[in-house]
Amino acid sequence: MPLTKQALPLEAEPSAVADARRWVVAVCRELERHDLVECAELGVSELVTNAVLHGEPPLWVRVRGTREHPRIEVADASLQQPEPPQPALFEEDSEEGFLATFGRGLSIVAMSSVTWGASMEPDGKVVWFEPAAEMHEDAFREGVIDVRTDEPDWSPPADAIEIQLLGVDLKLFMGTQNQYSDLRRELRLLALAHEADYPLARDLSSMFVTYERQFPPSAELQVAQHARRGETRVDLTFQSPPEAATIFATMLEMFDLADAFCRAQRLLSTARTPAQREFQVWFLGEFIRQIAGEEPTPWSSRPRSAGHRVS
Repeated sequence: MPLTKQALPLEAEPSAVADARRWVVAVCRELERHDLVECAELGVSELVTNAVLHGEPPLWVRVRGTREHPRIEVADASLQQPEPPQPALFEEDSEEGFLATFGRGLSIVAMSSVTWGASMEPDGKVVWFEPAAEMHEDAFREGVIDVRTDEPDWSPPADAIEIQLLGVDLKLFMGTQNQYSDLRRELRLLALAHEADYPLARDLSSMFVTYERQFPPSAELQVAQHARRGETRVDLTFQSPPEAATIFATMLEMFDLADAFCRAQRLLSTARTPAQREFQVWFLGEFIRQIAGEEPTPWSSRPRSAGHRVS
């Protein structure tokens, strides 16, 4: 069974706690990290309980990170940022302490983990922890709260070249973007939590920010609007700076490298499917080709190739 498995959907009801616990224990054993089972089981129980009581559906649990630093994640659709527990709330005569069930849950997560945190996403939040080999007493360790503030600023450059993407497959576009977003977040969290251990994650995260600045922020919104109208194919037009060709050629290599890490399970994330890779090669290849002065090639007319060289 591959370790880069999809998330486990959870029902917003008490039985979700046991379901998540069994699933996470099985994954730890598949990773041959039997030393993490006890803390993984305890931490995920607290996170799922919090999600059921205080979050909003849909809920899911998954394991990401690496074999050395596996990360257990629990997601829900609530946009409320988790608040780390404060020592004052745990005093026996504190009324707030009696009611602070969410804070108490996070304190147990903190004591069960090497590090913990939350990633705030447009559609909700993901609270995560890396299980420790044994419990410790630091219940108030500060978490790594990741709120994206590096949304790219974008305006058409004076020397922009018009790029026409003809017959874009919307389902493939959105699936490829979802995979990219997952990979970007994965590398960003590795860089935040373990920068010294994964310098490549830090470098790739910086490259991804540069890559995203080549696109107008409205591009994904426009695609989503076409999809909501039931369209399956659409023509898109971008204004692209000439230097984007070099950036996109480099990113094609980086995406292949990331896929190799995922397949070798050095990253517990999912690689692109063959169809997603082919689409991304065509998509970015069209920028490279048209910046070089070539005519657009529709998605349906692309040459089939095992490689990603573009002429």
